Amino acid sequence: MVSGVLLTAGESSRFGFPKALASFNGKPLIQHLQKTLIASQLDEIIVVVGAESDLIKPYILKHKKVKIVYNKNYKFGQTSSFKCGLNSASLQASAVMLFPVDCPFIHMNTVNKILAAHHHNDAPLIIPTHAQKKGHPPLFNTVLRKKILSLNNNEGINSIAPQIGQQLYLLPVDDNHILTTFNTRDEWESICRTLLNNPEMPA
Repeated sequence: MVSGVLLTAGESSRFGFPKALASFNGKPLIQHLQKTLIASQLDEIIVVVGAESDLIKPYILKHKKVKIVYNKNYKFGQTSSFKCGLNSASLQASAVMLFPVDCPFIHMNTVNKILAAHHHNDAPLIIPTHAQKKGHPPLFNTVLRKKILSLNNNEGINSIAPQIGQQLYLLPVDDNHILTTFNTRDEWESICRTLLNNPEMPA
């Protein structure tokens, strides 16, 4: 089985309020992403909350795949939240995928393609690419569990990739949304304008 870790614990200081609650088509982003992940072949979805958890929890869907964990160390950043999610993943999980809530429009087929790649090879780390650029969500084989948990919280999760060397599997996907992410209101508004002018925009 494979677990997805959905990170919503950040303080969103540059955005001004929780990015998980930024609205698109009248729905908060956290719901867009949860629906994609529930419809995918992921076996479980771990939603990591932290800052503003009371505001975010009402938008976490009640579904047998979904569970919530609270990262008390959320002020230490994304690495601490991913470690929290990893610690909460099923012991039967062979891999864990990382989904930042500010990369909300990844296609379900992209998630499933990454899962299929994992099931057909034993690469310790799979990263999707589009136009030769690395994006989300990365998939970490649980052989990396100890290495991830030993990271200092001030080390980015992306510091794992250089340690993998030639075992890193870059997987090309036909999904530019693996690169669609934002930190500020201006960046988010620009994404919304682009999507609203796109006939194939997310539902």
